[in-house]
Amino acid sequence: MTDEAPKKSNTARNAAIAAAGAIGSAAVAAALLYAGKRKKKPADEPTKPGPIPSGEPPQTD
Repeated sequence: MTDEAPKKSNTARNAAIAAAGAIGSAAVAAALLYAGKRKKKPADEPTKPGPIPSGEPPQTD
């Protein structure tokens, strides 16, 4: 009595590996895009005020 399992093709395995690779690549790309959007100016850097709308010089003490 021989207990040989029927030979299965590697097509399903190869498809699963390809799908996992594609999903992993997409996840890495999404993480890089998200990290790039989150980058902002440092908080200690003051922002410059815009020009005065009326065109008059600012009053200072």
